[in-house]
Amino acid sequence: MAYQAFNDDELGFTTKQLHAGYDPAEHHMAKAVPIYQDAAFELGDFDRGIRLFSFAEEGDSYSRYSNPTNRVLEKRMASLEGGGEAVSMASGMAAIANIFLNLAVSGDEIVVPGTLYGGTITLLKKIFPQYGIKGVFVPDADDISAYEAAITDKTRGVFIESLGNPNSNVADIEKIAEAAHRHGVPLIVDNTFATPYLLRPFEYGADIVCYSATKYLGGHGTLIAGICVERGGFDWLNGRFPQLEDFYNEKIEFIPEAGLRKYLFSKRLKMTYLCDLGAYMSPTTAFYVLQGIETLSLRMERHVQNAQRIAEFLASHPAVSEVSYPGLPGSPYYEAAKRYFPKGPGAIISFRLKGGFEAAKYLIENVRLFDFMVNVGDAKSLIVHAATSTHYGQPIEVQEAAGVFEDTVRISVGIEDVEDLIKDLDQALRN
Repeated sequence: MAYQAFNDDELGFTTKQLHAGYDPAEHHMAKAVPIYQDAAFELGDFDRGIRLFSFAEEGDSYSRYSNPTNRVLEKRMASLEGGGEAVSMASGMAAIANIFLNLAVSGDEIVVPGTLYGGTITLLKKIFPQYGIKGVFVPDADDISAYEAAITDKTRGVFIESLGNPNSNVADIEKIAEAAHRHGVPLIVDNTFATPYLLRPFEYGADIVCYSATKYLGGHGTLIAGICVERGGFDWLNGRFPQLEDFYNEKIEFIPEAGLRKYLFSKRLKMTYLCDLGAYMSPTTAFYVLQGIETLSLRMERHVQNAQRIAEFLASHPAVSEVSYPGLPGSPYYEAAKRYFPKGPGAIISFRLKGGFEAAKYLIENVRLFDFMVNVGDAKSLIVHAATSTHYGQPIEVQEAAGVFEDTVRISVGIEDVEDLIKDLDQALRN
Protein backbone atom coordinates (compact mmCIF):
# COMPACT_ATOMS: atom_id res chain seq x y z
CA MET A 1 0.00 0.00 0.00
CA ALA A 2 1.39 3.42 -0.99
CA TYR A 3 -0.41 5.44 1.71
CA GLN A 4 2.19 6.92 4.09
CA ALA A 5 0.65 10.25 5.13
CA PHE A 6 0.33 9.11 8.74
CA ASN A 7 4.07 9.45 9.44
CA ASP A 8 5.18 12.27 7.11
CA ASP A 9 6.17 15.30 9.19
CA GLU A 10 6.95 17.29 6.04
CA LEU A 11 3.24 17.68 5.29
CA GLY A 12 1.39 20.92 5.97
CA PHE A 13 -0.63 21.54 9.12
CA THR A 14 -4.08 21.05 7.58
CA THR A 15 -2.94 17.82 5.91
CA LYS A 16 -1.47 16.49 9.15
CA GLN A 17 -4.59 17.34 11.14
CA LEU A 18 -6.39 14.81 8.92
CA HIS A 19 -3.74 12.09 8.65
CA ALA A 20 -0.99 12.22 11.28
CA GLY A 21 -0.58 9.27 13.60
CA TYR A 22 -3.10 6.90 12.02
CA ASP A 23 -2.15 3.98 9.79
CA PRO A 24 -5.31 2.23 8.52
CA ALA A 25 -3.27 -0.93 7.95
CA GLU A 26 -3.00 -1.29 11.72
CA HIS A 27 -6.77 -0.99 12.20
CA HIS A 28 -8.40 -3.37 9.71
CA MET A 29 -8.05 -0.74 6.93
CA ALA A 30 -10.75 1.49 8.47
CA LYS A 31 -10.32 5.02 7.13
CA ALA A 32 -11.90 6.69 10.15
CA VAL A 33 -10.14 6.07 13.46
CA PRO A 34 -12.09 3.31 15.24
CA ILE A 35 -13.40 3.73 18.77
CA TYR A 36 -11.92 0.92 20.85
CA GLN A 37 -14.65 0.89 23.45
CA ASP A 38 -12.96 -1.73 25.58
CA ALA A 39 -12.01 -1.83 29.26
CA ALA A 40 -9.16 -4.30 28.82
CA PHE A 41 -7.20 -6.02 26.07
CA GLU A 42 -5.95 -9.56 25.57
CA LEU A 43 -2.36 -9.73 26.79
CA GLY A 44 -1.32 -12.47 24.40
CA ASP A 45 1.38 -14.82 25.59
CA PHE A 46 2.79 -14.74 29.12
CA ASP A 47 6.03 -13.01 28.16
CA ARG A 48 4.18 -10.27 26.27
CA GLY A 49 2.14 -9.60 29.39
CA ILE A 50 5.35 -9.00 31.31
CA ARG A 51 6.65 -6.68 28.59
CA LEU A 52 3.44 -4.66 28.61
CA PHE A 53 3.34 -4.20 32.36
CA SER A 54 7.01 -3.30 32.54
CA PHE A 55 6.39 -0.88 29.64
CA ALA A 56 9.17 -2.55 27.68
CA GLU A 57 6.66 -2.90 24.83
CA GLU A 58 4.16 -0.28 23.68
CA GLY A 59 0.68 -1.72 23.63
CA ASP A 60 -2.65 -1.84 25.37
CA SER A 61 -3.66 -3.83 28.41
CA TYR A 62 -6.15 -1.66 30.33
CA SER A 63 -8.02 1.45 29.20
CA ARG A 64 -7.39 3.37 32.39
CA TYR A 65 -4.02 4.37 30.95
CA SER A 66 -3.78 3.14 27.35
CA ASN A 67 -6.18 2.71 24.44
CA PRO A 68 -5.57 2.50 20.66
CA THR A 69 -8.00 5.36 19.89
CA ASN A 70 -6.26 7.63 22.37
CA ARG A 71 -2.84 6.73 21.02
CA VAL A 72 -3.83 7.98 17.58
CA LEU A 73 -4.94 11.28 19.13
CA GLU A 74 -1.70 11.52 21.11
CA LYS A 75 0.44 10.92 18.02
CA ARG A 76 -1.57 13.43 16.01
CA MET A 77 -1.26 16.14 18.66
CA ALA A 78 2.48 15.51 19.04
CA SER A 79 2.85 15.91 15.27
CA LEU A 80 0.77 19.10 15.06
CA GLU A 81 2.60 20.61 18.03
CA GLY A 82 6.06 19.63 16.82
CA GLY A 83 6.62 17.60 19.98
CA GLY A 84 7.70 14.07 20.72
CA GLU A 85 5.13 12.52 23.07
CA ALA A 86 1.61 13.35 24.19
CA VAL A 87 -0.72 12.10 26.91
CA SER A 88 -4.50 12.48 26.74
CA MET A 89 -6.41 13.30 29.93
CA ALA A 90 -10.01 13.37 31.13
CA SER A 91 -10.12 17.20 31.21
CA GLY A 92 -7.97 20.28 30.85
CA MET A 93 -7.80 20.64 34.63
CA ALA A 94 -6.78 16.98 34.92
CA ALA A 95 -3.93 17.72 32.51
CA ILE A 96 -2.78 20.76 34.53
CA ALA A 97 -3.14 19.02 37.91
CA ASN A 98 -1.22 15.94 36.77
CA ILE A 99 1.51 18.07 35.21
CA PHE A 100 2.01 19.82 38.55
CA LEU A 101 1.97 16.52 40.45
CA ASN A 102 4.56 15.11 38.09
CA LEU A 103 6.78 18.16 38.50
CA ALA A 104 6.56 18.82 42.20
CA VAL A 105 6.47 17.16 45.61
CA SER A 106 5.75 18.60 49.03
CA GLY A 107 7.91 21.67 49.64
CA ASP A 108 8.21 22.53 45.94
CA GLU A 109 6.89 25.59 44.10
CA ILE A 110 5.43 26.46 40.69
CA VAL A 111 5.92 30.03 39.39
CA VAL A 112 2.87 31.49 37.63
CA PRO A 113 1.38 34.84 36.58
CA GLY A 114 -1.82 36.11 38.18
CA THR A 115 -3.58 36.29 34.81
CA LEU A 116 -4.51 32.60 34.76
CA TYR A 117 -7.86 30.88 34.40
CA GLY A 118 -9.71 30.95 37.73
CA GLY A 119 -9.67 27.16 38.11
CA THR A 120 -5.87 27.07 37.83
CA ILE A 121 -5.57 29.86 40.40
CA THR A 122 -7.81 27.93 42.81
CA LEU A 123 -5.71 24.80 42.26
CA LEU A 124 -2.51 26.63 43.22
CA LYS A 125 -3.91 28.85 45.97
CA LYS A 126 -6.26 26.48 47.78
CA ILE A 127 -5.88 22.83 46.79
CA PHE A 128 -2.20 22.05 46.20
CA PRO A 129 -1.00 23.99 49.28
CA GLN A 130 -2.85 21.36 51.34
CA TYR A 131 -0.34 18.87 49.93
CA GLY A 132 2.71 21.09 50.32
CA ILE A 133 2.94 22.38 46.74
CA LYS A 134 2.83 26.15 46.47
CA GLY A 135 2.01 28.48 43.60
CA VAL A 136 4.21 31.58 43.53
CA PHE A 137 2.42 34.38 41.69
CA VAL A 138 4.53 37.02 39.95
CA PRO A 139 3.18 40.53 40.54
CA ASP A 140 3.41 41.63 36.89
CA ALA A 141 2.78 39.04 34.17
CA ASP A 142 4.59 41.21 31.61
CA ASP A 143 7.75 41.69 33.66
CA ILE A 144 10.27 38.99 32.69
CA SER A 145 12.53 39.93 35.60
CA ALA A 146 9.64 39.20 37.96
CA TYR A 147 9.57 35.57 36.79
CA GLU A 148 13.29 35.21 37.29
CA ALA A 149 13.13 36.84 40.72
CA ALA A 150 10.41 34.39 41.77
CA ILE A 151 12.51 31.32 40.88
CA THR A 152 14.27 29.75 43.88
CA ASP A 153 15.85 26.40 44.63
CA LYS A 154 12.31 25.19 45.42
CA THR A 155 10.96 26.03 41.95
CA ARG A 156 10.10 23.07 39.74
CA GLY A 157 8.51 24.84 36.79
CA VAL A 158 7.14 28.05 35.31
CA PHE A 159 3.57 27.82 34.05
CA ILE A 160 1.94 30.40 31.77
CA GLU A 161 -0.92 30.76 29.30
CA SER A 162 -0.01 31.77 25.75
CA LEU A 163 -3.18 33.87 25.70
CA GLY A 164 -4.50 34.79 29.14
CA ASN A 165 -8.02 34.17 30.37
CA PRO A 166 -10.11 36.30 30.03
CA ASN A 167 -8.11 39.23 28.62
CA SER A 168 -5.98 37.45 26.00
CA ASN A 169 -2.76 39.00 27.28
CA VAL A 170 0.16 37.71 25.21
CA ALA A 171 3.00 36.06 27.10
CA ASP A 172 6.55 36.63 25.86
CA ILE A 173 7.18 32.90 25.70
CA GLU A 174 10.73 33.07 24.40
CA LYS A 175 12.02 35.37 27.14
CA ILE A 176 10.19 33.51 29.91
CA ALA A 177 11.60 30.22 28.60
CA GLU A 178 15.11 31.67 28.66
CA ALA A 179 14.62 32.83 32.26
CA ALA A 180 13.32 29.42 33.34
CA HIS A 181 16.11 27.54 31.58
CA ARG A 182 18.80 29.69 33.19
CA HIS A 183 17.68 28.12 36.47
CA GLY A 184 17.22 24.57 35.21
CA VAL A 185 13.42 24.50 35.29
CA PRO A 186 10.98 23.86 32.43
CA LEU A 187 8.43 26.20 30.91
CA ILE A 188 4.89 24.83 30.66
CA VAL A 189 2.46 26.65 28.36
CA ASP A 190 -1.31 26.31 28.42
CA ASN A 191 -2.02 26.89 24.73
CA THR A 192 -5.78 26.32 24.88
CA PHE A 193 -6.90 29.65 23.41
CA ALA A 194 -4.35 29.57 20.60
CA THR A 195 -4.24 25.92 19.46
CA PRO A 196 -1.18 24.66 17.55
CA TYR A 197 -2.59 26.23 14.40
CA LEU A 198 -2.10 29.78 15.68
CA LEU A 199 0.96 29.13 17.87
CA ARG A 200 3.44 26.31 18.51
CA PRO A 201 5.13 27.19 21.83
CA PHE A 202 7.95 24.67 21.35
CA GLU A 203 9.31 26.91 18.60
CA TYR A 204 9.90 29.59 21.26
CA GLY A 205 11.50 27.40 23.93
CA ALA A 206 8.59 25.83 25.81
CA ASP A 207 9.14 22.32 27.17
CA ILE A 208 5.58 21.17 27.82
CA VAL A 209 2.31 22.33 26.24
CA CYS A 210 -1.12 21.52 27.59
CA TYR A 211 -4.68 22.00 26.42
CA SER A 212 -8.22 21.90 27.49
CA ALA A 213 -9.27 19.96 24.39
CA THR A 214 -12.82 20.80 25.45
CA LYS A 215 -12.31 24.11 23.66
CA TYR A 216 -11.08 24.65 20.10
CA LEU A 217 -9.57 21.21 19.56
CA GLY A 218 -12.95 19.56 20.07
CA GLY A 219 -14.60 22.68 18.76
CA HIS A 220 -18.27 21.90 19.18
CA GLY A 221 -19.03 21.98 22.89
CA THR A 222 -19.70 18.24 23.07
CA LEU A 223 -16.86 16.89 25.26
CA ILE A 224 -14.54 17.41 28.21
CA ALA A 225 -10.91 16.53 27.55
CA GLY A 226 -7.29 17.52 28.14
CA ILE A 227 -3.93 16.88 26.48
CA CYS A 228 -0.28 17.27 27.52
CA VAL A 229 2.51 17.34 24.92
CA GLU A 230 6.24 17.14 25.67
CA ARG A 231 8.81 18.59 23.29
CA GLY A 232 11.55 16.23 24.46
CA GLY A 233 15.13 16.89 25.44
CA PHE A 234 14.78 18.85 28.69
CA ASP A 235 17.32 17.62 31.25
CA TRP A 236 15.07 16.08 33.91
CA LEU A 237 18.15 14.56 35.57
CA ASN A 238 19.68 17.93 36.47
CA GLY A 239 19.20 17.48 40.23
CA ARG A 240 15.94 19.40 40.66
CA PHE A 241 13.63 16.43 40.12
CA PRO A 242 14.61 13.50 42.39
CA GLN A 243 11.26 11.78 41.79
CA LEU A 244 11.99 11.70 38.06
CA GLU A 245 15.51 10.43 38.71
CA ASP A 246 14.10 7.61 40.84
CA PHE A 247 11.66 6.73 38.06
CA TYR A 248 14.48 6.77 35.51
CA ASN A 249 16.56 4.39 37.60
CA GLU A 250 13.57 2.06 38.02
CA LYS A 251 12.71 1.92 34.31
CA ILE A 252 16.12 2.00 32.63
CA GLU A 253 16.24 -1.80 32.88
CA PHE A 254 13.17 -2.11 30.64
CA ILE A 255 12.99 0.96 28.39
CA PRO A 256 15.70 2.04 25.91
CA GLU A 257 17.74 4.81 27.52
CA ALA A 258 17.47 7.33 24.67
CA GLY A 259 13.66 7.40 24.59
CA LEU A 260 13.29 7.18 28.36
CA ARG A 261 15.61 10.10 29.01
CA LYS A 262 14.34 12.31 26.18
CA TYR A 263 10.68 11.93 27.16
CA LEU A 264 11.10 11.19 30.86
CA PHE A 265 8.35 13.58 31.90
CA SER A 266 5.72 11.98 29.65
CA LYS A 267 6.81 8.45 30.53
CA ARG A 268 6.37 9.09 34.24
CA LEU A 269 3.18 11.08 33.72
CA LYS A 270 1.63 8.12 31.96
CA MET A 271 3.11 5.20 33.86
CA THR A 272 2.61 6.75 37.30
CA TYR A 273 -0.31 9.17 37.27
CA LEU A 274 -2.55 7.64 34.64
CA CYS A 275 -1.97 4.19 36.08
CA ASP A 276 -2.53 5.17 39.71
CA LEU A 277 -4.85 8.19 39.62
CA GLY A 278 -6.76 7.16 36.49
CA ALA A 279 -7.61 10.51 34.86
CA TYR A 280 -7.40 9.12 31.32
CA MET A 281 -9.58 10.33 28.48
CA SER A 282 -12.26 7.90 27.32
CA PRO A 283 -11.79 6.44 23.81
CA THR A 284 -15.13 7.85 22.68
CA THR A 285 -14.01 11.31 23.76
CA ALA A 286 -10.69 10.80 21.95
CA PHE A 287 -12.63 9.97 18.79
CA TYR A 288 -14.65 13.19 19.05
CA VAL A 289 -11.50 15.25 19.66
CA LEU A 290 -9.99 13.72 16.54
CA GLN A 291 -13.12 14.66 14.60
CA GLY A 292 -12.78 18.24 15.83
CA ILE A 293 -9.10 18.46 14.96
CA GLU A 294 -9.85 17.51 11.35
CA THR A 295 -11.36 20.98 10.79
CA LEU A 296 -9.23 22.92 13.29
CA SER A 297 -7.33 25.16 10.86
CA LEU A 298 -10.47 26.02 8.89
CA ARG A 299 -12.42 26.94 12.01
CA MET A 300 -9.58 28.95 13.54
CA GLU A 301 -9.26 31.06 10.41
CA ARG A 302 -12.94 32.02 10.68
CA HIS A 303 -12.78 32.47 14.45
CA VAL A 304 -9.98 35.04 14.27
CA GLN A 305 -11.49 36.87 11.29
CA ASN A 306 -14.76 37.30 13.17
CA ALA A 307 -12.99 38.25 16.40
CA GLN A 308 -11.01 41.03 14.74
CA ARG A 309 -14.17 42.55 13.24
CA ILE A 310 -16.06 42.37 16.53
CA ALA A 311 -13.16 43.80 18.55
CA GLU A 312 -13.02 46.78 16.19
CA PHE A 313 -16.79 47.22 16.50
CA LEU A 314 -16.68 47.14 20.30
CA ALA A 315 -13.71 49.53 20.46
CA SER A 316 -15.78 52.17 18.67
CA HIS A 317 -19.04 51.60 20.57
CA PRO A 318 -20.11 54.40 22.94
CA ALA A 319 -21.30 51.94 25.63
CA VAL A 320 -17.90 50.24 25.87
CA SER A 321 -15.11 51.73 27.97
CA GLU A 322 -12.31 49.26 27.22
CA VAL A 323 -11.64 46.30 24.93
CA SER A 324 -8.97 43.67 25.59
CA TYR A 325 -7.97 42.02 22.34
CA PRO A 326 -4.35 41.87 21.11
CA GLY A 327 -5.37 42.37 17.50
CA LEU A 328 -6.27 46.01 18.17
CA PRO A 329 -3.52 48.60 17.52
CA GLY A 330 -4.24 50.18 20.91
CA SER A 331 -3.58 46.95 22.79
CA PRO A 332 -0.38 46.80 24.87
CA TYR A 333 0.11 43.34 23.33
CA TYR A 334 -0.33 44.41 19.71
CA GLU A 335 3.35 44.11 18.76
CA ALA A 336 3.78 40.86 20.66
CA ALA A 337 0.68 39.48 18.93
CA LYS A 338 2.12 40.32 15.51
CA ARG A 339 5.21 38.32 16.42
CA TYR A 340 3.66 35.30 18.10
CA PHE A 341 0.31 35.25 16.30
CA PRO A 342 0.73 36.21 12.65
CA LYS A 343 -2.43 34.23 11.80
CA GLY A 344 -4.45 36.08 14.44
CA PRO A 345 -4.44 36.26 18.26
CA GLY A 346 -7.34 33.94 19.00
CA ALA A 347 -11.03 34.66 19.34
CA ILE A 348 -11.54 35.55 23.02
CA ILE A 349 -12.48 39.18 23.67
CA SER A 350 -12.92 40.79 27.05
CA PHE A 351 -14.48 44.23 27.38
CA ARG A 352 -15.73 46.61 30.06
CA LEU A 353 -18.94 48.60 29.99
CA LYS A 354 -19.45 52.22 30.99
CA GLY A 355 -22.68 51.31 32.74
CA GLY A 356 -20.95 49.01 35.24
CA PHE A 357 -22.35 45.78 36.63
CA GLU A 358 -25.95 46.52 35.65
CA ALA A 359 -24.93 47.17 32.05
CA ALA A 360 -23.03 43.89 31.94
CA LYS A 361 -26.03 42.05 33.35
CA TYR A 362 -28.39 43.74 30.88
CA LEU A 363 -26.16 42.89 27.92
CA ILE A 364 -25.96 39.21 28.84
CA GLU A 365 -29.69 38.98 29.43
CA ASN A 366 -30.57 40.65 26.12
CA VAL A 367 -28.28 39.16 23.50
CA ARG A 368 -30.23 36.81 21.23
CA LEU A 369 -27.48 34.97 19.38
CA PHE A 370 -24.70 34.63 21.96
CA ASP A 371 -25.26 31.78 24.43
CA PHE A 372 -24.71 32.57 28.13
CA MET A 373 -22.18 29.83 28.97
CA VAL A 374 -18.81 29.44 30.72
CA ASN A 375 -17.30 27.43 27.88
CA VAL A 376 -15.13 28.91 25.13
CA GLY A 377 -13.82 27.64 21.81
CA ASP A 378 -17.17 26.43 20.53
CA ALA A 379 -18.09 26.90 16.88
CA LYS A 380 -21.01 28.90 18.31
CA SER A 381 -20.52 32.29 19.98
CA LEU A 382 -20.69 32.43 23.78
CA ILE A 383 -20.86 35.18 26.41
CA VAL A 384 -20.19 35.20 30.14
CA HIS A 385 -19.70 37.50 33.14
CA ALA A 386 -16.32 36.35 34.46
CA ALA A 387 -16.59 37.82 37.97
CA THR A 388 -19.65 35.71 38.75
CA SER A 389 -18.60 32.56 36.89
CA THR A 390 -15.07 31.61 35.80
CA HIS A 391 -13.47 33.73 38.56
CA TYR A 392 -16.31 33.50 41.07
CA GLY A 393 -15.21 33.28 44.70
CA GLN A 394 -11.77 34.74 44.08
CA PRO A 395 -10.87 37.75 46.27
CA ILE A 396 -11.44 41.08 44.54
CA GLU A 397 -7.70 41.77 44.35
CA VAL A 398 -7.11 38.40 42.68
CA GLN A 399 -9.90 39.05 40.17
CA GLU A 400 -8.59 42.49 39.35
CA ALA A 401 -5.03 41.17 38.96
CA ALA A 402 -6.47 38.84 36.31
CA GLY A 403 -8.26 41.76 34.62
CA VAL A 404 -11.70 40.78 35.87
CA PHE A 405 -14.03 43.53 37.12
CA GLU A 406 -17.75 43.70 37.84
CA ASP A 407 -18.29 45.45 34.48
CA THR A 408 -16.21 42.91 32.49
CA VAL A 409 -17.85 40.71 29.87
CA ARG A 410 -16.02 37.94 28.01
CA ILE A 411 -17.09 36.63 24.64
CA SER A 412 -15.88 33.62 22.72
CA VAL A 413 -16.42 34.50 19.08
CA GLY A 414 -17.79 31.68 16.94
CA ILE A 415 -17.88 31.06 13.22
CA GLU A 416 -21.33 32.49 12.47
CA ASP A 417 -21.81 35.29 9.94
CA VAL A 418 -20.02 38.17 11.63
CA GLU A 419 -22.70 40.69 10.59
CA ASP A 420 -25.23 38.74 12.65
CA LEU A 421 -22.97 38.75 15.68
CA ILE A 422 -22.32 42.48 15.47
CA LYS A 423 -26.00 43.22 15.01
CA ASP A 424 -26.85 41.17 18.09
CA LEU A 425 -24.27 42.88 20.29
CA ASP A 426 -25.29 46.30 18.99
CA GLN A 427 -28.98 45.87 19.80
CA ALA A 428 -28.20 44.68 23.34
CA LEU A 429 -25.69 47.47 23.95
CA ARG A 430 -28.01 50.23 22.70
CA ASN A 431 -31.02 49.38 24.88
